[in-house]
Parts: sequence; structure tokens; C-alpha cells
Amino acid sequence: MNYKKLGNTGLMVSELCLGTVSFGILAESTPTGQHAQNTLNQMLKNAFDAGINFIDTANIYSDGLTESMIGLALKENGLKRDDLVIATKVGGRTASGPNNGGHTRKHILAQADETLRRLNTGYIDLYQVNGTDAETPFEETLSALDSLVQSGKVRYIGCGNHPAWKVMKAIGISEKNGYQRFQALQAFYTIASRDLEREMIPMLNDQKMGLLVLSPAEEGFLNGKYYRKDTKGGNAARRIFKERAFDVVDIMEPIAESKGITVAQVAMAWLLHQPVVTSVIVEAPKMEQLESHLKSVNVQLTPEELKKLDEITALPVEKPGWVTEAQVAERMPV
Repeated sequence: MNYKKLGNTGLMVSELCLGTVSFGILAESTPTGQHAQNTLNQMLKNAFDAGINFIDTANIYSDGLTESMIGLALKENGLKRDDLVIATKVGGRTASGPNNGGHTRKHILAQADETLRRLNTGYIDLYQVNGTDAETPFEETLSALDSLVQSGKVRYIGCGNHPAWKVMKAIGISEKNGYQRFQALQAFYTIASRDLEREMIPMLNDQKMGLLVLSPAEEGFLNGKYYRKDTKGGNAARRIFKERAFDVVDIMEPIAESKGITVAQVAMAWLLHQPVVTSVIVEAPKMEQLESHLKSVNVQLTPEELKKLDEITALPVEKPGWVTEAQVAERMPV
């Protein structure tokens, strides 16, 4: 397992992060939920033994049940809290009423305390404001997050699903006021959906922020779950260019066959070869899924294979992109 720094910090996180959204759902579907808890206990132990030190969750996953399950899993496995990096999120609606959601100081501080109680821990390693709250000034949000860091309840802060201009605005506010700044962005990025490369990834590189990748297999699109003749194609089909996705699957299949691995593992390996990617969040409600993800970290793609994959999935050049490229070339010495 490789480890990378989280943003512009010295904190080292594993290149795979254990996602947990499925465990609360699984617990709710069983009479006692004990089967799901036992599965999570074993999953966390196996992940930790394989070198994964990073866990991602959220306060709204199964109305907080998932966080409680993680807290119990840590206790029952006898894992040292300081050996793990726990990330969670805030921003989603937790109850009816006008103030039970969003990025207000009231909601953030209240939910941080609830999360700490459920996780049965004294601190959150990475606290992320997820989604967009158009009603709350960023000054209020960042002030609240900074208060949590100063109090010792939170170590680092991040965001999820924010546009580049909004992240830069937040960084400017943090620098102006001496607040903690975002160290990582959680976002959707795959070999078939490279939209982040237009604005987000240049911004992340410039500001030395980390990227935590969601849904690396396009909700099953990149593991052979769907075919060209399908009309549905899952939720991911609404976000990606289907023909480009099928084209890249056609390229990945022979690569996978030559290496004795799956198409999904090739897609994961491509992500792990991208320098901007800090960690890939993997969901593994079944043990064999975790084992498949773990094998991906050992997959080496050759320069020729990476070039072929890049060429078939490259984003069409748009203005001002092609103008910028020409101007950069013009400024270079002859």
C-alpha cells in the first residue's frame, strides 16, 4: 500500500480509502443489524491489515447509524485510534426544520458533537462540508470549521462537490482571516469522466489540495455491468458520454486480459497512476470486493497503455483551453 500526503499537510493517508455508505443500509435491511456489524468489523480489520488507514463516512449515512457502527468496529477490533485517519462529512439534512442542514455555524458545531459521540472518539481527522449551501456566507462556514480545529475536535478540513471558483473563494477567505483552509476535495473522477481536468485539477495542483475520488467504477459502468445496447446504463449514464465510456472499456478489456485482472481493476489502476489523486474511496460491502480493490494497487500500467487510455478518453479541447495552450507555446523560448 502506498501513502500520500493529504493536501498541503504532513498527514499520510493510504491510496485506498474504505467507504462505508453501504454498511448502514445493510444493517437497516436485517432484523438486528448484527450481520452488517460483523461484516464491517471484519472488513475494517482486513483493510487495516492490508495497509488501509483511511476511512470515509458521513453524518447522514443511514441517519448516523454508519458512524455508530464504525465507532463500535474500532472498539471491537481493538484498533488504536491514532493509527487511523477518519473522514466524515456535514451539510446534508438531518431532520425537518429550517436549520437542520447546510453549512451554518449552528448546524456544523452541533453535528460535529453528534458525530464524535457516535464514533466514540475525541477528534475527527478530516471534516468535510459537502455540497452547496447558497444561503450561508462562506465566512460563517469557515469560521465554524476553524473553531472546531482550534478546540481540538477536528484536525483538518475539506470540502466535497464544490466548483473551482467556490473553493478558491474559500481559500481567499481563510487566508484573509487566518482560518484553517481546505486541504482536500472529494469529487467524482474516472477515466471515462475527466471533467475535473478542465478547472478543478489545475486548481488543486496550484493550491496543493488533495483529491479524494468517489465512485471509481462509474457505479458499475466500468466493470462490465452495462453494454452498448443498454438503454438504462445506471445513474452514471446521466453524467458521462456513454460512447466514450464504451470506447475505453473496449481498450481496457485486452489490457485486463493480458494482465489476468478485471476491467474495473484497470480503471482503478488508471486513477492510482494520476499524480493529483490522493486516495480512492472504495465501497466494499462484500469481502471479495475489498480483495479486488486491494489487488488494484499492484497493477502497473505501461507508458504505452497509459497513452492509449489517455488518447481515447481525452476531453475535447474547448475555449479558452486551446487559446491558453497556444499562448503558453508562444511564450516558450525558441
